[in-house]
Amino acid sequence: SFDRAIELIKEKEKADAPIYNYEDKGVQKGVGRFGPYLKWNGIFINVNKKYDFDNLSEDDIVELIEDKKKKEREKLIHHWEDEGIKVEKARWGRSKITKGRTKIELPKTVDATKLTLDEVKEMIEKKAPKKKATKKKTATKKKTTAKKKTTKK
Repeated sequence: SFDRAIELIKEKEKADAPIYNYEDKGVQKGVGRFGPYLKWNGIFINVNKKYDFDNLSEDDIVELIEDKKKKEREKLIHHWEDEGIKVEKARWGRSKITKGRTKIELPKTVDATKLTLDEVKEMIEKKAPKKKATKKKTATKKKTTAKKKTTKK
């Protein structure tokens, strides 16, 4: 019914309301397919089982956000802002180079901490996809309809 729909909408708004403000940005909590999380400043932060998700204290929220920020800082190896190039730690002990949409996974043998900007640019140039040649449109074939044969009795 209409009243039930309004009630559900109000419950959803209440659930999405910030539970705490950290650095003048609201902290929301929710439960996703990978479990409970906090959302702050566009960042999703998983909440471990060691925390009581239903009764998170302000100290717990601050601790979770600070841990996530620290992990993000440690992930970055090099960042050349003027070039828009980043070298970051990736999964399984590897590193990756990112420039726009171009991402290059580095082998484990390469020490990412010793890479220079020129070496990274060279790797990006090798990896960068060549522009696709424009294809000519082929004319669409006309369909011929087969005549139906009528049988006489």
